[in-house]
Amino acid sequence: MMLSKGFEIEIYTGKPSGDVVGLSDRITANLDGFVREPDNRNVEYTTAPLCSYERLLCDLLTPRLRLRQYLKTLGPYTLIPGGTLALGGSDRFQRSDPGNPYHAYIERTYGTRVVTASVHINIGLADPELLMRACRLVRVEAPLYLALSASSPFLDGQPTGFHSTRWHLFPQTPSHVPLFESHSHFVRWTEEQLALGTMQNVRHLWSSVRPNGDCRPYNLNRLELRICDPVMDPLALLAITALIEARLWQLINDPSLDPLTASRLPAGTRADDLLELTLANEMAVARNSLDASLRHWQDGRAIRAKDWIAQLYEELRPIAKQQGFSCFLSPLQQILREGNAAQQWLQQLADGQTCQEVVVQAIHDAQVWERELADQACQSALAA
Repeated sequence: MMLSKGFEIEIYTGKPSGDVVGLSDRITANLDGFVREPDNRNVEYTTAPLCSYERLLCDLLTPRLRLRQYLKTLGPYTLIPGGTLALGGSDRFQRSDPGNPYHAYIERTYGTRVVTASVHINIGLADPELLMRACRLVRVEAPLYLALSASSPFLDGQPTGFHSTRWHLFPQTPSHVPLFESHSHFVRWTEEQLALGTMQNVRHLWSSVRPNGDCRPYNLNRLELRICDPVMDPLALLAITALIEARLWQLINDPSLDPLTASRLPAGTRADDLLELTLANEMAVARNSLDASLRHWQDGRAIRAKDWIAQLYEELRPIAKQQGFSCFLSPLQQILREGNAAQQWLQQLADGQTCQEVVVQAIHDAQVWERELADQACQSALAA
């Protein structure tokens, strides 16, 4: 048995030179399954909720291959890895839909801090109180998933000093999002934010994790993890997802893992202390990803992100095996051993390459192994 999973994939379009070019208005007008972001330089596609990791692999790959084929009809265009405008363009906003008032509000309020790319991981949980418990656990551990996915060390042709410049820059909104103690707490809080104007609509909740559903905040059916940088390698993305799913199965079988009760931080201020600790961990990971020094939510002890993930991997591997998806968890070992995309790119920079050379190589590599992986795993889907 497995939980349902779906993805929202944001990706930049541009030239093989790494220069980002805004094409989402043309893509969404002519290619089914793609939607606009406020800025024209990236575009989004989603996958339907599925339990099978094998089917998810093809659902991640086939829209991307269709997009690549369409881009060829427009000119020498391709897909650009990473979560920021790595080689330039952060000084201006390029609206994809000039008449959209919500997009106008976003541009006016946040500027190009929101012109980033990411991946949102959705995992189905129908029971609202279980969902809230899951959101609490995943939120305090969300920095670990960012550490695995970090892929935005450059901005405007320069290294920024951050492995996830995207999460460093991105405006988490509203400025204070609590650990929701219950579904009713989430409903009350959302209604208050809408009344105060700190949220323009129910979608305007930009934190690392949020409850999601067809009629927010009342009818909810999934957890949405929003913190991850884009992961171009589908097997790496599925490995991160498998780690989350295994952790959720552990929570389902052991509700005492709820941070509000399991944490040994002082009881009187536990929720506030957990939130402060988590936000500090997010910023530490934005800077140093897998090498970041964090504080554990259980007792506040210091622990390196890479070591925390390795401990969880060993703890959760038997659960993943029991549920039938342990093989999709195993690529995490390679990420821990070789580093995430940001760390590999920064190493290439240290070895003498320029930012542009690093990005150009990443563009080429992604295209090659996407095709190879699709040829191995998705022939029937591609034939259709």
